[in-house]
Amino acid sequence: MPMLVPESGDEIQNIKSGLMEIADAFIVNKADRDGADAFANNLKKLTDQVPVFKSVASQADGVGAIIEFIISATHKKHHRKEMLLADKAYKLIQQKRMATIDKKKLQQDIAKALVDPEFNLYKFLDEYY
Repeated sequence: MPMLVPESGDEIQNIKSGLMEIADAFIVNKADRDGADAFANNLKKLTDQVPVFKSVASQADGVGAIIEFIISATHKKHHRKEMLLADKAYKLIQQKRMATIDKKKLQQDIAKALVDPEFNLYKFLDEYY
């Protein structure tokens, strides 16, 4: 469970670092600071069904709910691993299928095809493969 503080920066950076993919829950510590509510709300929007807890650990505020979650979560079957592996497999398949596509040549072929005023990208792709 990653623990974040309101000043930890842009949520997008956390997504890029992979935290969003592996977390069962998030803890926003120091929730009494400015911006904590907005930070927690943004995390909730970004994480989709992953709980976000707010706490002030130095005052034991919110710690009980976190402990309850940890205890109850150990008994639940998580489908996160299957989801992550399926996502990884999808990306690997996508990379393998795209390996033969030369992006520069694709751009050149599109530039040539755009001469036709009735150019349609979908028709072009049907013929391109």
